[in-house]
Amino acid sequence: MNDRSKEQQPSRKLTIAIDGPAGAGKSTIASRLARKLGYVNLESGAMYRALALKAIDKDASFDDEATLVKLAQNARIQLEPTIGGNRTLLDGRDVSARIRERDVSEGASRVSIHPKVREWMVARQRELGAGGGVVMEGRDIGTEVFPDADLKIFLDADPVVREQRRMAQQKIKGDVSANVAAELRERDHRDRTRAASPLVAAKDAVVINSSALSEDEVLAQVEELVQKKIGAEEK
Repeated sequence: MNDRSKEQQPSRKLTIAIDGPAGAGKSTIASRLARKLGYVNLESGAMYRALALKAIDKDASFDDEATLVKLAQNARIQLEPTIGGNRTLLDGRDVSARIRERDVSEGASRVSIHPKVREWMVARQRELGAGGGVVMEGRDIGTEVFPDADLKIFLDADPVVREQRRMAQQKIKGDVSANVAAELRERDHRDRTRAASPLVAAKDAVVINSSALSEDEVLAQVEELVQKKIGAEEK
């Protein structure tokens, strides 16, 4: 690291929260931003997906809150940063690819509506991000997990654009669903109307609509916000 880079580093590491609906690009932006800053990328979605997978493996109902909480309490969910992004471990097993499959994605959306499950997850996420130096993305990071985050971003996009992005992602995986639009609308409805920590932009969040922006353009806007925050910290 050169002297100029050192000068740009804040005296303390920031906590950055990125929220938004499915298909808005949160995971990609959070991962790239974390790598650029040398921060840890905490994926709340990966943690819920890991719990959903454990429920599937144990043949537990996604509607049984008490059982899900017990599974969470006995689960060992780890996020290990790599050059290509986080590796998700569930009880020591690498489930990074498995948790991206459709049945787990659907399960994650369903287990996440339970207040006691979210309470456990939030406590765990706060522990992981307590020291700062984290970029965390999800749906309630700036409102519930880290309400005092140094920088809050709400990344949004038009539903049609998000549907197209999700379809493109599925094509890459070779797992295309004919019901992408319906699945996304159902996910949005659950996220926005759940009783526990519904999806909503924090009052002090910077809203970025990525509908007409490329991934690089969104990242550039976010980096500019980070640098402004770093500059304010150094004054």
